[in-house]
Amino acid sequence: MTDPTRLGAVALSAALRSGSLSAEAVMAGYLARIARINPQINALVSLRSEDELFAEARILDREQSEGKLRGPLHGLPIAIKDLSEAKGIRCTYGSPLYRDFVPDFDDIQVERIRAAGAIIIGKTNTPEWGFGSHSYNPVFGVTRNPYDRTRSAGGSSGGAGAALAARLVPVADGSDMMGSLRNPAAFNNVIGFRPSFGRIPALPGRDAYLNQLATLGPMGRSVEDVVLLLNIQSGFDARDPTSFESGSISIDREVTAKGGRIGWLGDFSGHLPFEAGVLSLTEKALGTFEAMGFVIEPAMPTFDMERLWWAWTTLRSVFTAGSMRDSYEDPARRGSLKPEILYEVRSGLRTTSAEVYEASAVRTAWYQAMLKLFERFDYLVAPAAQVFPFDADIPWPREIAGRHMDTYHRWMEVVIGPSMAGLPVAALPAGFSRSGLPNGFQLIGPPRADASVLSLAAAYEASTDFLDRIPAFVQEASE
Repeated sequence: MTDPTRLGAVALSAALRSGSLSAEAVMAGYLARIARINPQINALVSLRSEDELFAEARILDREQSEGKLRGPLHGLPIAIKDLSEAKGIRCTYGSPLYRDFVPDFDDIQVERIRAAGAIIIGKTNTPEWGFGSHSYNPVFGVTRNPYDRTRSAGGSSGGAGAALAARLVPVADGSDMMGSLRNPAAFNNVIGFRPSFGRIPALPGRDAYLNQLATLGPMGRSVEDVVLLLNIQSGFDARDPTSFESGSISIDREVTAKGGRIGWLGDFSGHLPFEAGVLSLTEKALGTFEAMGFVIEPAMPTFDMERLWWAWTTLRSVFTAGSMRDSYEDPARRGSLKPEILYEVRSGLRTTSAEVYEASAVRTAWYQAMLKLFERFDYLVAPAAQVFPFDADIPWPREIAGRHMDTYHRWMEVVIGPSMAGLPVAALPAGFSRSGLPNGFQLIGPPRADASVLSLAAAYEASTDFLDRIPAFVQEASE
Protein backbone atom coordinates (compact mmCIF):
# COMPACT_ATOMS: atom_id res chain seq x y z
CA MET A 1 0.00 0.00 0.00
CA THR A 2 1.17 3.54 -0.74
CA ASP A 3 2.75 5.29 2.23
CA PRO A 4 0.41 8.28 2.64
CA THR A 5 3.12 10.43 4.25
CA ARG A 6 5.07 10.43 0.98
CA LEU A 7 2.20 12.14 -0.83
CA GLY A 8 1.71 15.88 -0.97
CA ALA A 9 -1.67 17.39 -0.16
CA VAL A 10 -3.03 17.42 -3.72
CA ALA A 11 -1.98 13.81 -4.41
CA LEU A 12 -3.26 12.67 -1.02
CA SER A 13 -6.60 14.39 -1.60
CA ALA A 14 -6.92 12.61 -4.95
CA ALA A 15 -6.12 9.23 -3.37
CA LEU A 16 -8.76 9.77 -0.70
CA ARG A 17 -11.38 10.82 -3.25
CA SER A 18 -10.68 7.80 -5.43
CA GLY A 19 -10.90 5.43 -2.49
CA SER A 20 -7.37 4.07 -2.96
CA LEU A 21 -6.64 5.36 0.54
CA SER A 22 -9.00 5.70 3.49
CA ALA A 23 -8.90 8.52 6.01
CA GLU A 24 -8.26 5.92 8.72
CA ALA A 25 -5.25 4.51 6.85
CA VAL A 26 -3.90 8.01 6.23
CA MET A 27 -4.26 8.85 9.91
CA ALA A 28 -2.50 5.63 10.90
CA GLY A 29 0.40 6.38 8.58
CA TYR A 30 0.87 9.91 9.85
CA LEU A 31 0.50 9.08 13.53
CA ALA A 32 3.08 6.31 13.25
CA ARG A 33 5.50 8.70 11.55
CA ILE A 34 4.84 11.43 14.12
CA ALA A 35 5.56 8.98 16.95
CA ARG A 36 8.94 8.10 15.40
CA ILE A 37 10.14 11.52 14.33
CA ASN A 38 8.41 14.33 16.22
CA PRO A 39 10.15 13.67 19.57
CA GLN A 40 13.46 14.40 17.83
CA ILE A 41 12.45 17.77 16.33
CA ASN A 42 9.49 18.98 18.46
CA ALA A 43 7.54 20.42 15.53
CA LEU A 44 4.05 19.33 16.62
CA VAL A 45 2.54 20.15 20.02
CA SER A 46 -0.79 19.68 21.81
CA LEU A 47 -1.56 16.54 19.82
CA ARG A 48 -5.04 15.11 20.25
CA SER A 49 -5.54 11.54 21.44
CA GLU A 50 -5.27 8.77 18.87
CA ASP A 51 -8.72 7.48 19.83
CA GLU A 52 -10.31 10.83 18.97
CA LEU A 53 -8.41 11.13 15.69
CA PHE A 54 -9.23 7.61 14.50
CA ALA A 55 -12.89 8.10 15.45
CA GLU A 56 -13.02 11.28 13.35
CA ALA A 57 -11.29 9.54 10.46
CA ARG A 58 -13.84 6.72 10.51
CA ILE A 59 -16.68 9.24 10.40
CA LEU A 60 -15.15 10.80 7.28
CA ASP A 61 -14.72 7.38 5.67
CA ARG A 62 -18.35 6.57 6.37
CA GLU A 63 -19.45 9.88 4.87
CA GLN A 64 -17.43 9.18 1.76
CA SER A 65 -18.97 5.74 1.41
CA GLU A 66 -22.32 7.53 1.40
CA GLY A 67 -21.16 9.87 -1.36
CA LYS A 68 -20.52 12.84 0.91
CA LEU A 69 -17.23 14.72 0.63
CA ARG A 70 -16.80 17.77 2.83
CA GLY A 71 -14.25 19.42 0.59
CA PRO A 72 -10.76 19.22 -0.92
CA LEU A 73 -9.13 18.46 2.45
CA HIS A 74 -11.50 15.57 3.26
CA GLY A 75 -9.52 13.19 5.49
CA LEU A 76 -6.23 15.09 5.48
CA PRO A 77 -4.47 15.46 8.87
CA ILE A 78 -3.61 19.12 9.54
CA ALA A 79 -1.87 20.82 12.47
CA ILE A 80 -2.63 24.51 13.07
CA LYS A 81 0.02 27.04 14.03
CA ASP A 82 -0.19 27.71 17.76
CA LEU A 83 -1.09 31.37 17.16
CA SER A 84 -4.49 30.50 15.63
CA GLU A 85 -7.39 29.24 17.69
CA ALA A 86 -8.88 25.81 17.02
CA LYS A 87 -11.95 24.90 19.05
CA GLY A 88 -11.31 22.30 21.72
CA ILE A 89 -7.52 22.20 21.20
CA ARG A 90 -5.09 23.89 23.54
CA CYS A 91 -3.81 27.21 22.18
CA THR A 92 -0.85 28.56 24.16
CA TYR A 93 0.55 31.21 21.77
CA GLY A 94 3.85 29.84 23.11
CA SER A 95 3.21 31.73 26.35
CA PRO A 96 3.11 30.37 29.90
CA LEU A 97 0.24 32.80 30.48
CA TYR A 98 -1.91 30.63 28.19
CA ARG A 99 -0.44 27.23 29.01
CA ASP A 100 -3.90 25.78 29.71
CA PHE A 101 -6.09 27.88 27.40
CA VAL A 102 -8.56 25.83 25.34
CA PRO A 103 -10.63 28.06 23.04
CA ASP A 104 -14.30 27.37 22.37
CA PHE A 105 -14.08 28.90 18.88
CA ASP A 106 -12.14 28.65 15.63
CA ASP A 107 -10.23 31.40 13.88
CA ILE A 108 -11.72 32.12 10.45
CA GLN A 109 -9.14 30.13 8.51
CA VAL A 110 -9.55 27.20 10.92
CA GLU A 111 -13.32 27.25 10.31
CA ARG A 112 -12.59 26.99 6.59
CA ILE A 113 -9.98 24.25 6.97
CA ARG A 114 -12.42 22.19 9.07
CA ALA A 115 -15.24 22.79 6.63
CA ALA A 116 -13.00 21.56 3.80
CA GLY A 117 -12.77 18.19 5.57
CA ALA A 118 -9.41 18.35 7.35
CA ILE A 119 -8.84 16.50 10.61
CA ILE A 120 -7.03 18.85 12.97
CA ILE A 121 -4.53 16.70 14.86
CA GLY A 122 -2.93 19.38 17.03
CA LYS A 123 -0.76 22.49 16.72
CA THR A 124 2.61 23.47 15.27
CA ASN A 125 5.18 25.06 17.56
CA THR A 126 6.02 28.76 17.47
CA PRO A 127 8.05 31.29 19.43
CA GLU A 128 6.28 33.07 22.27
CA TRP A 129 3.51 35.19 20.70
CA GLY A 130 5.32 34.75 17.38
CA PHE A 131 8.18 37.10 18.30
CA GLY A 132 11.43 36.12 16.62
CA SER A 133 12.40 33.88 13.71
CA HIS A 134 13.42 30.97 15.95
CA SER A 135 10.71 28.66 17.30
CA TYR A 136 11.29 28.15 21.01
CA ASN A 137 9.12 28.97 24.01
CA PRO A 138 8.86 28.16 27.73
CA VAL A 139 5.81 25.92 27.23
CA PHE A 140 7.08 23.43 24.64
CA GLY A 141 10.76 24.18 24.14
CA VAL A 142 12.76 24.35 20.90
CA THR A 143 11.79 23.14 17.45
CA ARG A 144 14.82 21.68 15.69
CA ASN A 145 15.71 21.59 12.02
CA PRO A 146 15.21 18.18 10.36
CA TYR A 147 18.29 18.77 8.17
CA ASP A 148 20.47 19.28 11.25
CA ARG A 149 18.89 18.87 14.66
CA THR A 150 21.46 21.14 16.27
CA ARG A 151 20.09 24.03 14.16
CA SER A 152 17.05 26.29 14.23
CA ALA A 153 13.97 25.52 12.17
CA GLY A 154 13.31 29.26 11.91
CA GLY A 155 10.11 30.99 12.83
CA SER A 156 7.69 32.00 13.70
CA SER A 157 6.11 29.21 11.61
CA GLY A 158 9.08 27.00 12.48
CA GLY A 159 6.97 24.10 13.72
CA ALA A 160 5.06 24.12 10.44
CA GLY A 161 8.23 24.26 8.34
CA ALA A 162 9.92 21.45 10.26
CA ALA A 163 6.77 19.29 10.20
CA LEU A 164 6.56 19.63 6.42
CA ALA A 165 10.24 18.83 5.91
CA ALA A 166 9.89 15.74 8.11
CA ARG A 167 6.68 14.66 6.31
CA LEU A 168 4.62 14.89 9.52
CA VAL A 169 1.82 16.82 7.77
CA PRO A 170 0.87 17.10 4.08
CA VAL A 171 0.37 20.89 4.15
CA ALA A 172 0.44 23.59 6.83
CA ASP A 173 -0.81 27.03 7.71
CA GLY A 174 1.38 29.82 9.05
CA SER A 175 1.48 33.55 9.53
CA ASP A 176 3.93 36.27 8.58
CA MET A 177 4.70 39.73 9.88
CA MET A 178 8.49 39.68 9.61
CA GLY A 179 9.22 36.69 7.42
CA SER A 180 7.45 34.07 9.51
CA LEU A 181 6.29 32.15 6.43
CA ARG A 182 9.46 32.89 4.48
CA ASN A 183 12.27 32.26 6.97
CA PRO A 184 11.11 28.75 8.03
CA ALA A 185 10.44 27.82 4.40
CA ALA A 186 14.05 28.76 3.60
CA PHE A 187 15.45 26.98 6.67
CA ASN A 188 13.48 23.76 6.01
CA ASN A 189 13.63 23.48 2.20
CA VAL A 190 9.87 23.87 1.72
CA ILE A 191 7.63 26.54 0.20
CA GLY A 192 5.93 29.40 2.02
CA PHE A 193 3.62 32.00 0.57
CA ARG A 194 2.88 35.42 2.02
CA PRO A 195 -0.26 36.55 0.15
CA SER A 196 -1.34 40.10 -0.58
CA PHE A 197 -2.55 41.71 2.60
CA GLY A 198 -6.29 41.12 3.07
CA ARG A 199 -6.54 37.97 0.96
CA ILE A 200 -6.87 35.74 4.03
CA PRO A 201 -9.15 37.02 6.80
CA ALA A 202 -8.52 36.53 10.51
CA LEU A 203 -10.47 37.23 13.66
CA PRO A 204 -9.25 40.66 14.81
CA GLY A 205 -8.26 41.39 18.37
CA ARG A 206 -9.07 44.76 19.89
CA ASP A 207 -7.83 46.55 16.74
CA ALA A 208 -9.11 45.58 13.30
CA TYR A 209 -7.70 48.51 11.31
CA LEU A 210 -4.28 49.85 12.28
CA ASN A 211 -2.05 46.78 12.20
CA GLN A 212 -1.76 45.88 8.54
CA LEU A 213 1.66 44.23 8.67
CA ALA A 214 0.90 40.57 9.43
CA THR A 215 -1.02 38.04 7.37
CA LEU A 216 -1.88 34.36 7.45
CA GLY A 217 -0.67 32.12 4.66
CA PRO A 218 0.04 28.56 3.50
CA MET A 219 3.17 26.42 3.50
CA GLY A 220 3.71 23.19 1.60
CA ARG A 221 5.98 20.67 -0.04
CA SER A 222 4.99 21.95 -3.49
CA VAL A 223 3.45 25.02 -5.06
CA GLU A 224 0.27 23.13 -5.98
CA ASP A 225 -0.17 22.15 -2.33
CA VAL A 226 0.29 25.78 -1.29
CA VAL A 227 -2.35 26.88 -3.82
CA LEU A 228 -4.76 24.22 -2.57
CA LEU A 229 -4.64 25.55 0.98
CA LEU A 230 -4.51 29.20 -0.06
CA ASN A 231 -7.79 28.88 -1.95
CA ILE A 232 -9.42 27.43 1.16
CA GLN A 233 -8.04 30.15 3.46
CA SER A 234 -8.85 33.07 1.15
CA GLY A 235 -11.89 35.25 0.62
CA PHE A 236 -13.90 38.01 2.24
CA ASP A 237 -15.29 37.65 5.75
CA ALA A 238 -17.26 40.50 7.31
CA ARG A 239 -15.58 39.93 10.67
CA ASP A 240 -12.30 41.17 9.15
CA PRO A 241 -12.87 44.59 7.55
CA THR A 242 -9.52 44.49 5.74
CA SER A 243 -10.38 41.27 3.88
CA PHE A 244 -11.44 41.19 0.25
CA GLU A 245 -13.10 38.73 -2.12
CA SER A 246 -10.17 37.29 -4.02
CA GLY A 247 -11.48 34.45 -6.14
CA SER A 248 -9.77 31.11 -6.69
CA ILE A 249 -6.16 30.99 -7.89
CA SER A 250 -4.99 28.52 -10.52
CA ILE A 251 -1.45 28.02 -11.80
CA ASP A 252 -0.72 29.38 -15.27
CA ARG A 253 1.51 26.74 -16.87
CA GLU A 254 2.38 29.12 -19.74
CA VAL A 255 3.87 31.83 -17.52
CA THR A 256 7.42 31.14 -18.71
CA ALA A 257 6.40 31.63 -22.34
CA LYS A 258 5.62 35.25 -21.51
CA GLY A 259 9.16 35.87 -20.25
CA GLY A 260 9.93 39.12 -18.53
CA ARG A 261 12.43 40.93 -16.34
CA ILE A 262 13.47 40.03 -12.82
CA GLY A 263 15.18 42.53 -10.55
CA TRP A 264 17.85 41.13 -8.18
CA LEU A 265 17.85 43.07 -4.91
CA GLY A 266 20.79 41.16 -3.43
CA ASP A 267 22.25 42.89 -0.38
CA PHE A 268 20.53 46.19 -1.19
CA SER A 269 23.75 47.80 -2.39
CA GLY A 270 25.71 46.69 0.66
CA HIS A 271 23.11 47.77 3.20
CA LEU A 272 22.57 44.23 4.51
CA PRO A 273 25.21 41.76 5.74
CA PHE A 274 24.99 38.09 4.78
CA GLU A 275 26.63 34.94 6.02
CA ALA A 276 29.15 33.65 3.48
CA GLY A 277 27.44 31.54 0.83
CA VAL A 278 23.90 32.87 1.18
CA LEU A 279 24.02 35.43 -1.64
CA SER A 280 25.88 33.14 -4.03
CA LEU A 281 23.30 30.40 -3.46
CA THR A 282 20.46 32.66 -4.57
CA GLU A 283 22.49 34.08 -7.45
CA LYS A 284 22.97 30.51 -8.67
CA ALA A 285 19.22 29.89 -8.37
CA LEU A 286 18.61 32.94 -10.56
CA GLY A 287 20.21 30.99 -13.38
CA THR A 288 17.11 28.80 -13.45
CA PHE A 289 15.02 31.85 -14.36
CA GLU A 290 17.55 32.86 -17.01
CA ALA A 291 17.23 29.41 -18.55
CA MET A 292 13.47 30.03 -18.75
CA GLY A 293 14.13 33.17 -20.79
CA PHE A 294 13.92 35.83 -18.09
CA VAL A 295 16.30 38.76 -18.07
CA ILE A 296 17.98 39.23 -14.67
CA GLU A 297 19.30 42.66 -13.75
CA PRO A 298 20.45 44.28 -10.49
CA ALA A 299 17.69 46.33 -8.87
CA MET A 300 17.74 48.84 -6.09
CA PRO A 301 14.88 51.10 -5.01
CA THR A 302 15.77 54.73 -4.63
CA PHE A 303 15.17 54.80 -0.91
CA ASP A 304 16.84 55.33 2.44
CA MET A 305 16.80 51.75 3.76
CA GLU A 306 17.73 52.81 7.29
CA ARG A 307 14.69 55.09 7.25
CA LEU A 308 12.57 52.13 6.21
CA TRP A 309 13.96 50.12 9.15
CA TRP A 310 13.08 52.97 11.50
CA ALA A 311 9.50 53.04 10.16
CA TRP A 312 9.24 49.27 10.47
CA THR A 313 10.44 49.10 14.06
CA THR A 314 8.29 52.09 15.03
CA LEU A 315 5.09 50.52 13.71
CA ARG A 316 5.93 47.05 15.01
CA SER A 317 6.61 48.31 18.53
CA VAL A 318 3.49 50.48 18.61
CA PHE A 319 1.27 47.59 17.53
CA THR A 320 2.94 45.31 20.09
CA ALA A 321 2.52 47.86 22.86
CA GLY A 322 -1.18 48.09 22.04
CA SER A 323 -1.82 44.36 21.94
CA MET A 324 0.39 43.38 24.91
CA ARG A 325 -0.09 46.37 27.19
CA ASP A 326 -2.55 44.69 29.56
CA SER A 327 -0.08 41.89 30.30
CA TYR A 328 2.81 44.34 30.54
CA GLU A 329 1.06 46.57 33.07
CA ASP A 330 0.11 43.63 35.30
CA PRO A 331 3.13 42.91 37.54
CA ALA A 332 2.01 39.33 38.00
CA ARG A 333 2.01 38.75 34.22
CA ARG A 334 4.90 40.95 33.07
CA GLY A 335 7.49 38.49 34.35
CA SER A 336 6.11 35.85 31.99
CA LEU A 337 6.82 37.92 28.87
CA LYS A 338 10.04 37.22 26.97
CA PRO A 339 12.66 40.02 26.86
CA GLU A 340 12.00 40.72 23.17
CA ILE A 341 8.33 41.46 23.90
CA LEU A 342 9.26 43.73 26.80
CA TYR A 343 11.63 45.58 24.47
CA GLU A 344 8.87 46.07 21.88
CA VAL A 345 6.29 47.24 24.43
CA ARG A 346 8.65 49.73 26.06
CA SER A 347 9.68 51.10 22.69
CA GLY A 348 6.05 51.41 21.63
CA LEU A 349 4.99 53.21 24.79
CA ARG A 350 7.69 55.84 24.20
CA THR A 351 6.54 56.50 20.63
CA THR A 352 4.60 59.69 19.89
CA SER A 353 1.59 60.02 17.62
CA ALA A 354 3.68 62.24 15.33
CA GLU A 355 6.24 59.43 14.98
CA VAL A 356 3.51 56.94 14.13
CA TYR A 357 2.22 59.25 11.42
CA GLU A 358 5.72 59.76 10.05
CA ALA A 359 6.36 56.01 10.03
CA SER A 360 3.16 55.48 8.06
CA ALA A 361 4.24 58.21 5.64
CA VAL A 362 7.60 56.47 5.16
CA ARG A 363 5.76 53.24 4.52
CA THR A 364 3.63 54.99 1.88
CA ALA A 365 6.73 56.36 0.19
CA TRP A 366 8.25 52.88 0.20
CA TYR A 367 5.16 51.46 -1.49
CA GLN A 368 5.45 54.14 -4.17
CA ALA A 369 9.14 53.34 -4.64
CA MET A 370 8.26 49.68 -5.15
CA LEU A 371 5.67 50.62 -7.75
CA LYS A 372 8.42 52.47 -9.60
CA LEU A 373 10.56 49.33 -9.58
CA PHE A 374 7.68 47.32 -10.98
CA GLU A 375 7.53 49.68 -13.94
CA ARG A 376 10.92 48.18 -14.92
CA PHE A 377 10.58 44.64 -13.58
CA ASP A 378 7.88 41.97 -13.60
CA TYR A 379 9.22 40.36 -10.42
CA LEU A 380 11.84 41.03 -7.78
CA VAL A 381 14.07 38.51 -6.02
CA ALA A 382 15.83 38.78 -2.65
CA PRO A 383 17.23 36.19 -0.23
CA ALA A 384 14.71 34.90 2.32
CA ALA A 385 17.23 34.92 5.17
CA GLN A 386 20.60 36.53 5.83
CA VAL A 387 22.07 33.42 7.48
CA PHE A 388 21.88 29.66 7.20
CA PRO A 389 20.05 27.82 9.99
CA PHE A 390 21.91 28.72 13.18
CA ASP A 391 22.56 27.05 16.53
CA ALA A 392 19.19 26.06 18.00
CA ASP A 393 20.43 26.75 21.52
CA ILE A 394 20.89 30.50 21.02
CA PRO A 395 17.95 32.93 20.86
CA TRP A 396 19.10 34.74 17.71
CA PRO A 397 22.26 35.54 15.71
CA ARG A 398 24.22 38.36 17.37
CA GLU A 399 26.52 38.99 14.43
CA ILE A 400 26.54 38.52 10.67
CA ALA A 401 29.76 38.80 8.65
CA GLY A 402 31.37 40.77 11.46
CA ARG A 403 28.47 43.22 11.80
CA HIS A 404 26.76 43.43 15.20
CA MET A 405 23.00 42.94 15.23
CA ASP A 406 21.63 45.76 17.41
CA THR A 407 18.18 44.18 17.97
CA TYR A 408 16.75 40.68 18.18
CA HIS A 409 15.27 41.00 14.69
CA ARG A 410 17.85 43.02 12.74
CA TRP A 411 19.28 39.77 11.34
CA MET A 412 16.01 39.31 9.39
CA GLU A 413 15.85 42.82 7.92
CA VAL A 414 15.83 41.41 4.37
CA VAL A 415 12.15 40.44 4.69
CA ILE A 416 10.64 43.77 5.76
CA GLY A 417 10.29 45.32 2.30
CA PRO A 418 7.44 43.11 1.02
CA SER A 419 5.74 43.26 4.43
CA MET A 420 5.74 47.05 4.46
CA ALA A 421 4.31 47.16 0.94
CA GLY A 422 1.80 44.34 1.43
CA LEU A 423 3.13 42.49 -1.62
CA PRO A 424 2.70 38.80 -2.51
CA VAL A 425 5.86 36.74 -1.93
CA ALA A 426 6.73 33.10 -2.52
CA ALA A 427 9.62 31.73 -0.48
CA LEU A 428 11.36 29.13 -2.65
CA PRO A 429 14.33 26.80 -2.05
CA ALA A 430 17.68 28.02 -3.36
CA GLY A 431 19.65 24.90 -2.48
CA PHE A 432 22.07 23.87 0.25
CA SER A 433 25.31 25.00 1.80
CA ARG A 434 28.42 22.82 1.60
CA SER A 435 27.46 21.38 4.99
CA GLY A 436 23.96 20.53 3.78
CA LEU A 437 21.98 23.39 5.34
CA PRO A 438 19.04 24.74 3.29
CA ASN A 439 18.29 28.32 2.39
CA GLY A 440 15.89 30.07 0.06
CA PHE A 441 14.83 33.26 -1.65
CA GLN A 442 11.83 35.55 -1.96
CA LEU A 443 10.04 35.81 -5.31
CA ILE A 444 8.18 39.12 -5.00
CA GLY A 445 5.36 40.29 -7.22
CA PRO A 446 3.56 43.60 -7.72
CA PRO A 447 0.37 44.38 -5.76
CA ARG A 448 -2.29 41.63 -5.94
CA ALA A 449 -0.21 39.54 -8.38
CA ASP A 450 -0.53 36.44 -6.20
CA ALA A 451 -1.50 34.15 -9.08
CA SER A 452 1.39 35.34 -11.24
CA VAL A 453 3.94 34.84 -8.46
CA LEU A 454 2.66 31.34 -7.71
CA SER A 455 2.65 30.42 -11.40
CA LEU A 456 6.30 31.43 -11.80
CA ALA A 457 7.09 29.66 -8.52
CA ALA A 458 5.58 26.47 -9.96
CA ALA A 459 7.71 26.81 -13.09
CA TYR A 460 10.81 27.24 -10.94
CA GLU A 461 9.88 24.19 -8.87
CA ALA A 462 9.48 22.10 -12.03
CA SER A 463 12.97 23.14 -13.16
CA THR A 464 14.74 22.17 -9.91
CA ASP A 465 14.94 19.12 -7.68
CA PHE A 466 15.53 20.73 -4.28
CA LEU A 467 12.14 19.68 -2.93
CA ASP A 468 12.92 16.02 -3.65
CA ARG A 469 15.67 16.06 -1.03
CA ILE A 470 14.48 14.62 2.30
CA PRO A 471 16.50 15.08 5.50
CA ALA A 472 18.79 12.09 6.06
CA PHE A 473 17.55 11.24 9.54
CA VAL A 474 13.95 11.43 8.33
CA GLN A 475 14.76 9.05 5.51
CA GLU A 476 16.45 6.64 7.94
CA ALA A 477 13.50 6.78 10.34
CA SER A 478 11.17 5.89 7.46
CA GLU A 479 13.02 2.70 6.51
